[in-house]
Amino acid sequence: MNAPYDGDRAQGTGGPTPSQGTAPGTPVPGQVPAPAPAPDHDPYVQDAYDYDPYRSQDLSAQDPVAEVLYDRASHPPPPPGTYQEPGPLYAAPAAPSYAPDPHVWAQTPPPEPDGPSRHLPYGDSPATTEFVGVDSLVTRATEEQPEPDAFAHLYRDQEAAPRTAVEDAPVAAPAPAKPAGRAASLLKSSALMAAGTIVSRITGFLRTLVIAGAIGVGTFNDTYQIANTLPTMIYVLVGGGALNAVFIPQLVRAMKNDDDGGEAYANRLLTLVVVLLAAITTICVLAAPVFITMMSPKIASDPQQMDVAVAFARYCLPTMFFMGIHVVLGQILNARGRFGAMMWTPVLNNIVVIATFGAFIWAFGGFTTSGVSAATVTSDGVRLLGLGTLLGLTVQALAMLPYLRDAGFTPRLRFDWKGHGLGKAARLAKWTFFFVLANQVGLVIVTQLATWAGAVAEKQGHPGTGITAYNYALLLWQMPQAIITVSVMTAVLPRISRSAHDGDAAAVRDDISYGLRTSAVAIVPCAFAFLALGVPMATLLYAGSGAGAQNIGYVLMAFGLGLIPYSVQYVVLRGFYAYEDTRTPFYNTVIVAAVNASVSVAAFFVLPARWAVVGMAAAYGLGYAVGVGVAWRRLRTRLGGDLDGAHVMRTYARLTGACVPAAAVAGGAAYGITQWLGSGVLGSAAALAGGGIALAAVFLIAAKRMRIEELNAMVGMVRGRLGR
Repeated sequence: MNAPYDGDRAQGTGGPTPSQGTAPGTPVPGQVPAPAPAPDHDPYVQDAYDYDPYRSQDLSAQDPVAEVLYDRASHPPPPPGTYQEPGPLYAAPAAPSYAPDPHVWAQTPPPEPDGPSRHLPYGDSPATTEFVGVDSLVTRATEEQPEPDAFAHLYRDQEAAPRTAVEDAPVAAPAPAKPAGRAASLLKSSALMAAGTIVSRITGFLRTLVIAGAIGVGTFNDTYQIANTLPTMIYVLVGGGALNAVFIPQLVRAMKNDDDGGEAYANRLLTLVVVLLAAITTICVLAAPVFITMMSPKIASDPQQMDVAVAFARYCLPTMFFMGIHVVLGQILNARGRFGAMMWTPVLNNIVVIATFGAFIWAFGGFTTSGVSAATVTSDGVRLLGLGTLLGLTVQALAMLPYLRDAGFTPRLRFDWKGHGLGKAARLAKWTFFFVLANQVGLVIVTQLATWAGAVAEKQGHPGTGITAYNYALLLWQMPQAIITVSVMTAVLPRISRSAHDGDAAAVRDDISYGLRTSAVAIVPCAFAFLALGVPMATLLYAGSGAGAQNIGYVLMAFGLGLIPYSVQYVVLRGFYAYEDTRTPFYNTVIVAAVNASVSVAAFFVLPARWAVVGMAAAYGLGYAVGVGVAWRRLRTRLGGDLDGAHVMRTYARLTGACVPAAAVAGGAAYGITQWLGSGVLGSAAALAGGGIALAAVFLIAAKRMRIEELNAMVGMVRGRLGR
């Protein structure tokens, strides 16, 4: 065993040794006398069993659990080739020119050769890295020890007078502050966004309930749905997809690389959005009849419905301008780590719209009493509903301004667009445009078919089977995705972008795997809950809309299991966007849209009008199932052939295995309760409560036996926060 190398002690360097006739303690000409050791303090062995002076490498930071929390995006590994290949620790020593000294505890080893002679992590210098005793290393592995001066021993032998014990003691350096763990930061951001999304979705459901109570779920509501959907479709087509997918990574890079923290880039982007959307909004308002005809030839063929739909569209289309302002301001805040505003401000929009339709009910009565339709609605009623919808988006956008001031960002119009990275973003965005175009083409086809089938089915006595039923079921079905998956990935996406920019494919893979497995704990049970309890959910929520509520439940059941591939697709595509690859998501979306549209057309022609929209809902999930398979293989290739597939598939398989018996029991319980109490409000509430309890109980029991680690971790975290 070797003692630490404490500098030149005149042994092995040509100086005399005690065995060569020099008495111990006798000064040697030309050398500084070595200090006499204290009786109980041997300077040659004092550090042999001391703790590791490099506490940043303690073993407690290398366990598998803590390694998950290590933020490789902030601390990337050194690039390949930084270190030489490991070689022998010491060069072959020359034959000693002196005999071993019995008075010295351990012979001083020869100095190491020039340059790094071994592979040490993080660029540690072999000349200053000391040996550590095994006992001390094991017993103190989890302790926080003060960090000594690693270079003090180099000067110990150069001092003329011995130091006191206090002077010999190493000076303790303050322990470095530990950064917050990745999971803790992610949990905080995700919890804030999930809370805002939950409140937003709850108020959104209240909004749909009030709308259904005011104008029903039949063909009159279809006209409002088409007019209200148009601005969203056009906005996403012309810029919304690019803002969400392309400009977040660009904003992150601008914050990281620009001297002003990306503020100028953000203002240029904001100015570009304002100018672009103002022009497009003006054109679309003038072309409203063309868009209505494109969206629904069936509505355009009825003059009364066409007039109402165009009037609604001209009030609703300006909302795309405020929608774009809200999104770009929200992304600026997201890039600065402020995630709450974008999730909470939509609540204001929902409140305004709820108040608007509530005022309509107060003025004209509810749908069950008024039976309002396109033929009976007044111009004042259309104006009230249209202005209220526009006011809601306006309030939502303007509410972002206080959050921006709090974040230290001042919006300014800047028209110096050239040469500042917007051109690169626009080139990337062209593929996102095609991505959205393919998606919107599929949506237009579904809208045309659904409105046609709904009009035919309503004449046959089956209301609630058109585009309104499709949209209301889709809104309810997407709630778990918006609360869980979107919240998690919105917090993860900036870090994935940084990891991709740094070339750390392992960090990107781990974050994608984390997003998939974490969201699956909630997504998979929710998908089976929609399948088992879709009807009582819809009949309870939309009881005020009349007989069409049950048909909405059938559509919701058809959406059901498609939630799983829909969520997976969303997470996987974030990996491509992090690498600024928008071409691959475009091709993938073409596949999804093609499958969705083709199966929807088949459902329209094969199934009766009442069930055509149910078949279209099933086609939606089928399209994403096909798309996931394609996207998964491409991303795995992009990340070097490893996407943690075995771990992810094992999690999804176990969750599915636990949900199958739970959904069967829950569906049977709900059906029995509705047969006993009926499908009214009371019966639907009882069926939903009984079926939900049965599903949760069976699922938790099965999941516990299957040892699903992600679910166990979540349950343990919740119990720990509750203090149990």
